Amino acid sequence: MLATLYESFWKSEYWIPPGYTWADLEDSDGITYPHPKDLLAAIPLTFVLIVIRYATERIIGLNLSKALGIHDPLRIKATPNPILESFFRTQNKNPKKDELNQLASQCSLSVRQVQRWFRRRRNQERPLMSKKFSEACWKFLFYSTSFFDGLLIFYNETWFGQPETVWNGYPKKPLQPAIYWWYLLELSFYLSLLLTLSLDVKRKDFKEQVIHHFVTITLILFSYSANFVHIGALVLLLHDVSDIFMEACKMLIYAQWRQARDIMFILFALVFFVSRLILFPIKVLYTTYYTFLTNYQVFFGYYFANALLMVLQGLNAFWFFLILRMFYKLLSEGQVKNDVRSDIEEEDMSDEQLAMRQQSNGRLQFNAITDIRMRGSSRDWLASH
Repeated sequence: MLATLYESFWKSEYWIPPGYTWADLEDSDGITYPHPKDLLAAIPLTFVLIVIRYATERIIGLNLSKALGIHDPLRIKATPNPILESFFRTQNKNPKKDELNQLASQCSLSVRQVQRWFRRRRNQERPLMSKKFSEACWKFLFYSTSFFDGLLIFYNETWFGQPETVWNGYPKKPLQPAIYWWYLLELSFYLSLLLTLSLDVKRKDFKEQVIHHFVTITLILFSYSANFVHIGALVLLLHDVSDIFMEACKMLIYAQWRQARDIMFILFALVFFVSRLILFPIKVLYTTYYTFLTNYQVFFGYYFANALLMVLQGLNAFWFFLILRMFYKLLSEGQVKNDVRSDIEEEDMSDEQLAMRQQSNGRLQFNAITDIRMRGSSRDWLASH
């Protein structure tokens, strides 16, 4: 049964255009073609990258964060409480007023004490600033290395200036060793991200990140197996370039370099818009949808690859919407304060501090109202005189 499923899965009509078989892609006379088994090397390389990542974060990321003056906030741990801990893990991390009253009576605590416990417990779940910086530092180094590797591959090729040339000779296009190693590196990187996703900094777009990683891994595997490596290389190049600026921007946000982070954010937004919302549709989507049809008959792989590319473009549109929100904050508030996908540290204040803040807020509101009324009275007086 497994043998039948294996043969059905690897039917040539699913993977390559009609008129060709896997026999046409067998290595001969020193010419090498992509073979799915080649990518098995990504499994051990994934674990090697994980080791390199954590070494980089600790040796480079943490030391650089200290040099830039990044300090983790002082956190007071929540007092062990089985009832509150059970509620926190199984029901709600941010209980409502009725739930707070019920929990307070069960634990013989005041509502304010229960609120403080949940505030401290939520902060314990949030990653430290140094961890965020170190993670961004690792990704910045990887994307920079990967992008410049891609530039070296594209330097003597016509695939970017004339993307239709990626189909010349398809599917019998020899595999370049440099593209193979680049593919292997990218596949291992995204596999490592998927494996460490539960340990990494969790953001509001967590589900979209999971979808993105699965789509990217599937695209890499499929494009290599179907010998779509040249169009796949173009996809990787266009996506890596904006990620460099994104990770650099996050590092500057964590370091609180206000002027530099605002400039970097504007550069990131421009590069993201140009590379993913202009060049990606023109150079990749148009090429795979229409240029392919002028030379080849459609097959399952054609529809499958284009469906994945459209999902990827949908994610690009979603993330650009988040970028626009941040850009609006930059224009309205004069600075980029946070990554809109990140959680914000909650202040841990005593009852007295909370009361003082509420009184202070009340005085500010009262003064503002009084000021408005006085200015209104002054205008009325001036008008009458």
